[in-house]
Amino acid sequence: MPFDGIVAKAVADELNTKVKGGRIFKIYQPERYTLIFHIRSNNNNYKLLLNCNANSARIHLTELDLENPSSPPMFCMLLRKHLLGGTITMVECLDFERIINLYIEASDELGDKSIKKVIIEIMGRHSNIILVNNSGKIIDAIKHVDQDINRVREIMPARTYVLPPQQDKIVPTELDFNDFIPSFRNEQSSISKFLLNRIKGFSPLLCHEVCYRAGIEPDLPAKDVEYEKILVMADVLKDLIHSWENKKYTPTVVIDNNLEKAVDFHAIELTQYGTYKEYDDISGAIDSYFRYSAIKEHIKSKSSDLIKIVKQNIERCEKKINIHISTIDENSDIDTLRLYGELITANIYLLKKGMTHCNLLNYYEPEETYVEIMLDENLTPQQNAQRYFRKCNKAKSAYAYATEQLKLAKRELDYLENVLFNLEEANSPEEVEEIREELRDQGYIRKTNRRIKSSQKPSPLSFTSSDGCQIWVGRNNIQNDELTLKFANPDDLWLHAKNIPGSHVIVRAPEPVPEKTLLEAAVLAAWFSKARNSSKVQVDYTRAKYVRKPSGAKPGMVVYVNYKTIIVDPENPEKFITS
Repeated sequence: MPFDGIVAKAVADELNTKVKGGRIFKIYQPERYTLIFHIRSNNNNYKLLLNCNANSARIHLTELDLENPSSPPMFCMLLRKHLLGGTITMVECLDFERIINLYIEASDELGDKSIKKVIIEIMGRHSNIILVNNSGKIIDAIKHVDQDINRVREIMPARTYVLPPQQDKIVPTELDFNDFIPSFRNEQSSISKFLLNRIKGFSPLLCHEVCYRAGIEPDLPAKDVEYEKILVMADVLKDLIHSWENKKYTPTVVIDNNLEKAVDFHAIELTQYGTYKEYDDISGAIDSYFRYSAIKEHIKSKSSDLIKIVKQNIERCEKKINIHISTIDENSDIDTLRLYGELITANIYLLKKGMTHCNLLNYYEPEETYVEIMLDENLTPQQNAQRYFRKCNKAKSAYAYATEQLKLAKRELDYLENVLFNLEEANSPEEVEEIREELRDQGYIRKTNRRIKSSQKPSPLSFTSSDGCQIWVGRNNIQNDELTLKFANPDDLWLHAKNIPGSHVIVRAPEPVPEKTLLEAAVLAAWFSKARNSSKVQVDYTRAKYVRKPSGAKPGMVVYVNYKTIIVDPENPEKFITS
């Protein structure tokens, strides 16, 4: 996680601008290692988030709404006792360390005012939130660290607060470039590692960014870097340090749309990624980064049980399909059994009880051929004929039943694979809940009285083609049905990836449909399908009036005629189409 010393200083500078002098009027602890301070400052209300989780430790202003527990944890109650009504007098980040101090002036039980510190240490699994009194004694911490865990530095009530061991690094603002530049000559490690080990507050991400701006391979040994490139790097560092000294930052977040995940954030432009999104302040960037990650995690947690249920039912359908195929194979000799019965009946005068087999002329064949037929020696010829007719009828019934059940199982499998695709592509908790309701209606999960309110139901995705035509894309099977069967006009264009789980796409376009609009709609159909990571995807298209839903078919399942097929490469629609 790129919350380094530079980001910490940027956060401290922002908090000093926005919440210094502000009053704390609420404190919540929505999660085990997360605190929210509600602050009133300069006629504005702010929410300050402090988190010391190993994978997401941070401090910043937030717009995130987290659900609070019915009863506050003990540490939250302690903070309320000491800090509610208190005023933030200063926010401090010393020497670009990942430690931020909140100085808060508050009254005690006797009404006497004193300064207390809330210290958040952002150090991976050692991250912590600590409350310290005005004499430097620890009142309490969200994580206790006793001698069994760390003999050097205890974090326990009544102990004196001690800073973590100092690193032998140079504070960026104190860099002496006359000494720093020549030191590269004798360095065996890579240039990026050299920066990381020498400059306080630098993260691997920032080191790579400095190398990228200087045109240097980050893994190149420092001693092998050309002197001219070292001078360029020095200029890059000077510019960055000057901006930090003057509290000038360019917060950015990098999001990979293909992987649909937030990649990085920082207080400076991350030019190494090529594309990124800039924010007005560092809190907005951090909040966006973790909000994106939190939403994805929330969606994952809400959909995990449904994915498990759907996968179990997919396995069940696959087993049923295999059983039905085996049954069809085992009972595919219907005509042979009927032939044996008829030949025995036609030649019954030649046969007698006690025979184990017979060779009879097959008069159904144009050429004279004989067929060997096995007989039950305990049965009469008539009974042997009836035995073959019974086997024939039984095989015929089993074959017909298995054939019909195979069709139903394949349809159900197609439906479930569509549902699984929709769950894996869901971008909001509301989409997951809509799919949950669909599965409940289809009998895959137990029904309850809980239903999604109409106002909470997500709408289909909407795009505008380069020609100005409106395009809609269903997010799940329910939306696919509504789009195709209710919303679409008869002459609207309908598209779907061929024989692949995916979204229904509707285009409201004139006749003939502009070629560019058709191509863009087909790309959308391919992108919002299971074939997203493939190339050369076939997409069927026809008018909506030629699409119908078979009686009893599950949501999203349709048949269509009079269609054509176009082959396209899936591409992120954000690159060429407006939503």
